[in-house]
Amino acid sequence: MCLNELVRWTGLTEEEPDHLLPGMVRRTFNTPGFAGMTFYEVNAKSLINKLGQSRMGFEYTINPYRGCSHACTYCLAGDTPILLPDGTWRLLQDIEIGDAIVGTVPEGQSRRYTITTVLAKWPTVKAAYRLVLDDGTVLLASSDHRFLTDSGWKHVTASVGGPGLRPFLTPGSRVLGLANDGPLSVLQEERPAPREVLSIEAIGHEMPMWDITTGTGDFIADGVISHNCFARKTHTYLDLDAGHDFDSKIVVKVNAVEVLRRELSSARWGGHSIAMGTNVDCYQRAEGRYQLMPGIIQALIDFRNPLSILTKGTLVLRDLPLLLKLGERARVSVAFSVGLIDEELWRLVESGTPSPMRRLQAVRELTDAGLRIPVLMAPILPGLTDTEDVIDRTVAAIAASGAVSITPIVLHLRPGAREWYLGWIQQNYPDLMPLYARLYRERAYASADYQRLVTARVRRACRRYGVGNNDEPARELPINPVATTEKIAATPLW
Repeated sequence: MCLNELVRWTGLTEEEPDHLLPGMVRRTFNTPGFAGMTFYEVNAKSLINKLGQSRMGFEYTINPYRGCSHACTYCLAGDTPILLPDGTWRLLQDIEIGDAIVGTVPEGQSRRYTITTVLAKWPTVKAAYRLVLDDGTVLLASSDHRFLTDSGWKHVTASVGGPGLRPFLTPGSRVLGLANDGPLSVLQEERPAPREVLSIEAIGHEMPMWDITTGTGDFIADGVISHNCFARKTHTYLDLDAGHDFDSKIVVKVNAVEVLRRELSSARWGGHSIAMGTNVDCYQRAEGRYQLMPGIIQALIDFRNPLSILTKGTLVLRDLPLLLKLGERARVSVAFSVGLIDEELWRLVESGTPSPMRRLQAVRELTDAGLRIPVLMAPILPGLTDTEDVIDRTVAAIAASGAVSITPIVLHLRPGAREWYLGWIQQNYPDLMPLYARLYRERAYASADYQRLVTARVRRACRRYGVGNNDEPARELPINPVATTEKIAATPLW
């Protein structure tokens, strides 16, 4: 667990850092385990997030923390001109949250221009690439930035894993953008026109860059339709834990408890079950400092509101008395995610999380307290943790912890997660790249045949060790969100 006294804060400022969010407070600290992290404390306007109809088995979520490290790979140079509705331009570095700019929306086989709002903005420093178009336009962007072409969205370069891993620009690609300059009233009568990419080259050094999130998911950068990063909303590199988010920035909704109480007391709130751990781990290490979860759980107790939690954080043991109290008034479930038990591999892929054996000890303690704890065996990593022998050892350890069931989930690679993880594979296990290319191709999920193979191996191991097995197809089970299934959401506390 993260002990409060171990987190010593320094560098406090009440300025608005880089104009990210109004009223934001930025904190850094000198604890060795958190070196290089920055926390941005914000006052949220709302907390309960409605997903709508979801195949994931839950409809409402709460995320008191937002990590944002991987989103910073989608960036442009700060002096890139951004189109405004009146036909004028403003530099990207000068764009502010709340500004109205021009974006696009699909219309038939083409797109039309519309007004969109800047929802978020953030800076980073990345290796830069220079794109030269046939009309003389020069764009500076990171390798992961995407532009719209006549054959869909494409990244500036291929991923580090090879050209087959994601669509990317090459000389001759045709990016889409403005046919003519003018205000939105004029542009709405036009449709995007192609411009040929003449060259793409690395400039050989890193440089400050910016990105924004807009309501339409795009914006016009120097006349070209540019994709913003929706991945910033999830703030995770991998769909397996929130530990990697500690590489850079964490947004903390410091007024989460106050806002939650207001929303739960609203006549419009229907008492729906709320899922936590659906984006980043609510029991990540920062919770040891901010202690938002006790207040959140107490609010749910007071309003008799159901709750489900998925976590890799052993800090959940701190709140066991509160969870038991909530369980007397409403349905509660707690699930742990343990995808592997190999300590060496854990240090490589999940170093920001408690060790697998510490997590399994927490499962044992929760089980001894009378709780029924399902475990998500997630993610199962192709070529690393998917063999009969490895699965057997992992299932044996999970069964010994007292888990009531095991749900296998094969690694899910969404955009953003895909590039980061495959880059890591290329660096550490390059011989596995052909396997990943074959299993995933352009998909976020591994092939159905492979998933059935892995599920069968887990099922056999579960029978050997006498533990329940939920083996719904892994393609329906993203790693993180908690997701999982209706079964996990409905698992009683005791």
